[in-house]
Amino acid sequence: QVQLVESGGGLVQPGGSLKLSCVASSRGVWFYPMGWYRQVSGDQRELVARMTTGGKTNYEDSVKGRFTISRDLAKNTLYLQMNSVKPEDTAVYYCNQDPPQNDYWGQGTQVTVSS
Repeated sequence: QVQLVESGGGLVQPGGSLKLSCVASSRGVWFYPMGWYRQVSGDQRELVARMTTGGKTNYEDSVKGRFTISRDLAKNTLYLQMNSVKPEDTAVYYCNQDPPQNDYWGQGTQVTVSS
């Protein structure tokens, strides 16, 4: 059973930065595209950043130029660097494959952008 554990969230002021981490329990996840998703209470999870197995990245328009997805295969870890954050970035952030595997959803990490 694959486990994905997200961390790094917290309260940050508008314009600030935050770096999220996602540690995978299995190296097998890297054989598929990986992504960062976010969910605002009551809404569906949306994919905001994606990385292919080859390292190519894609971003949802609202985060393009502000967020950066990266990985460290030696540490089995996926990252999301969040810069110039906005109140509308407030959400619970999750990592998963793309398309997501239902059994892989972790607890997520809460990001709150507020002054």
